[in-house]
Amino acid sequence: MKNDLIDAIRQIEKDKGIDQQILLDAIEAALITAYKKYFGSSQNVRVDINNENGEVMVYSQISVVEEVEDETCEIQLEEARKINDSFEIGDVVEKEVTPKDFGRIAAQTAKQVVVQRIREAERNVIFNEFVNRESEIVTGVIQRFSRGVIFINLGKIEALLLQSEQIQREEYNQGDRIKTYIIEVKNTTKGPQVLVSRTHPGLVKRLFELEVPEIHDGIVEVKGISREAGSRAKIAVYSSDENVDPVGACVGQRGARVQNIVEELNGEKIDIIKWNEDPREFIANSLSPSKVTKVTVDESGRSATVVVPDYQLSLAIGKEGQNARLAAKLTGWKIDIKSESQYNESDKETDDEAMIDNDVEVSSDLSEIENDALIAEDDE
Repeated sequence: MKNDLIDAIRQIEKDKGIDQQILLDAIEAALITAYKKYFGSSQNVRVDINNENGEVMVYSQISVVEEVEDETCEIQLEEARKINDSFEIGDVVEKEVTPKDFGRIAAQTAKQVVVQRIREAERNVIFNEFVNRESEIVTGVIQRFSRGVIFINLGKIEALLLQSEQIQREEYNQGDRIKTYIIEVKNTTKGPQVLVSRTHPGLVKRLFELEVPEIHDGIVEVKGISREAGSRAKIAVYSSDENVDPVGACVGQRGARVQNIVEELNGEKIDIIKWNEDPREFIANSLSPSKVTKVTVDESGRSATVVVPDYQLSLAIGKEGQNARLAAKLTGWKIDIKSESQYNESDKETDDEAMIDNDVEVSSDLSEIENDALIAEDDE
């Protein structure tokens, strides 16, 4: 193989970025194993590959000792000094033992090692690329299905969309382009494995970052997301610039921005909430699209009582309690919702909590048409 091996290694270093010395060291280690296998040797051996011409040499290694216990790997000092009188106890005597037909074995072994190293290097490149993209959105093509798992072609690798990360009401067809959220990248014995999701709240956040320049630029900040994938999501936003309305920026002109995200999520409804450091205001906003009359909070227990107009009670709670449930997840507070009639009938103590203007809608930046539509849908 000689010069051909060195030329091939140099080309691989250039094309694949694998250091030449790493390949040579790997080949030498493999050749030691091959030598012992094919020639039944139990001796310690060293394989040397000439970096210039690729010539392969095998040397046996024998330790210099006072008393020999194993003749295959030890030599007495007196015998060693017959070879070279400078040897001392602990030195290693080397003798060339390269077999005549070792070149053929070396060529086969080198080929196997090089192919394996190239494969490992390519896997590492893919792993390093995708491990740095965890918590990001990727777009791929649905390739195949297997036992409920969807395999998505990302170009260099197939991502796995597990059944638990799929939206139940969504239809997935082979050949469809789909956006997913990378939740984890593993380096397995079979190569890198990318796990993606359609249900993770991070998918909603990343879609808003792609669609809303103010979020991408850091002017508008996403403070929290609660989501029941395929049905409804709430996102709390805040603007560091008093001249920028965070809700309006996310909704877009005539609702264009949020509508694009809704379409990507196949109709999943999204409530955009204005975040407020005052928990009473934030809790009131979180129950959008319903109106809130009063909020009292117990900070020690992180619980809140919310009073809404009688006709808004079902809207505030939502179908099967969904609106209240998402609001609680978004704010991190336990929320008890009561109608004005229920609140007035119960024994209540006078408190110093501020009243919230009954005429102020929580999601004031949503158009009247959008709010009416959400109310109609919830009433159904």
